[in-house]
Amino acid sequence: MSLILLVLALTLHSSLSHEFLHGGPFRSARAGTMLGLIQPGLFVPYLRFKALHLEHHQDSRLTDPYDDPESNYLDPDRWEQLPRWHRRVLMLNNTLAGRMLLGPLVGMGAFLRDDLRLISTGNAKVRRHWLLHLPGVVLTLIVVSWSPLPVWLYLVACYGALSVLKIRTFLEHQAHARASGRTVVVEDRGLLALLFLNNNFHVVHHVHPQLPWYRLPGVYAARRDKFLRRNHGYVYRSYAEVFRRHLFSAKDPVAHPLWRGSQD
Repeated sequence: MSLILLVLALTLHSSLSHEFLHGGPFRSARAGTMLGLIQPGLFVPYLRFKALHLEHHQDSRLTDPYDDPESNYLDPDRWEQLPRWHRRVLMLNNTLAGRMLLGPLVGMGAFLRDDLRLISTGNAKVRRHWLLHLPGVVLTLIVVSWSPLPVWLYLVACYGALSVLKIRTFLEHQAHARASGRTVVVEDRGLLALLFLNNNFHVVHHVHPQLPWYRLPGVYAARRDKFLRRNHGYVYRSYAEVFRRHLFSAKDPVAHPLWRGSQD
C-alpha cells in the first residue's frame, strides 16, 4: 500500500510541475522554478521538461517526428531502417499495456540519448539544465536513505509514476491533416483525472495553456460542442474506455501515417 501511495504522490507532483511551467499557481515564475528544481521523481530535469514542453505547445507542429519533442511518431523512412527487434519493441510500446510497462524505459532511453548528444556537441543550456537537476536528485536520495524505505524500492516507485503518466500521454495527440484535430479530450473526472490535474481535457489546455487546472473541466463543459468541432471529435468518454480499446491494441502506427517529409 505504501508503494502505491508513493507512486500516486509522485505522479501528482509531476502534474504540479506541469502547472509550474505554465505559470501557476504563483505570479512569480521564479517561485515555480525554484520549486520545480526539486524533482522527487528523479528522472526528468524540470528545466529540460519546461523547455521541451513549451516547444511542444507550438500546435502547428504537433506529432511532427522532428519538431514536436513529445511526438511518439517516427519518420516512415527512419522506421523502415530500424532493426526488426527495435520495431517490435516500438509496436508493443504503441499499446497501452506496452506503454505502461516499457514506455518509461523507451522514452527515457531516447531522451537521454538525445540530450547526451547535445551535451557532447557543446550545448551549454542542456548541460546547465542537467547540472541544476543533480542537487535535487542527491538531496532526494539522501532523504530516502534515511527513511525505512529501501532506495531500490523508491526507484521502482519513480518508474511506476512514469508508467501512470504514460496513461495520460498515450493518446493525447493523433496524426491528423489539420493541427486542430490532433489533440484529445478524455471526459473523465475520476482518480486519474485528479492525478493528471484535469490535463485529460487536453484540447482545452492547448487552446488555453495558462488556464489553471481546476478551471479546465468547467471551460470544457461550457463550450463542449465547440471544442469537439475543433478537434474533429477526438474524444473518449473515460479512461475505462481508453483501457478497453487500447490495452492490448495499438492506437495507431509508429510510422507517421501522414508524413510527407519536411513541412517547412
